[in-house]
Amino acid sequence: MAKKRVVIDYEKLPSETINSIKAKYPDGYEDNLITFTNKEGKFVSALPFETEKIYYLVRMTEREARQIIKEDDDYDDAGKLRDDFSDDLKDTDDNDDTEEYLSDNFDEAVNIKDDAFDDD
Repeated sequence: MAKKRVVIDYEKLPSETINSIKAKYPDGYEDNLITFTNKEGKFVSALPFETEKIYYLVRMTEREARQIIKEDDDYDDAGKLRDDFSDDLKDTDDNDDTEEYLSDNFDEAVNIKDDAFDDD
């Protein structure tokens, strides 16, 4: 079975998924953004994040990426994930509740075509 592929806004993700994204990107999000063309033909920037069951493209601009980190208490003033963050983090990458949460709550979470995932 193929992974579900979803484009979604950061603030619409469940907290468990956000915590997993923080653990994957301890130095912030801005330098890890990719761009792709959405179904309307517009360029969109997003943060790629993959779990065992879902491949996410989390929509955000560079400015939004900086602002998210600046406002998040889990990151220090230099934009680095605080060392004590991982002390309380549980492994939630494969949490079955995440897929159910998306299905139940977010009609705007969009399944996307494979070509949006090319790194070219």
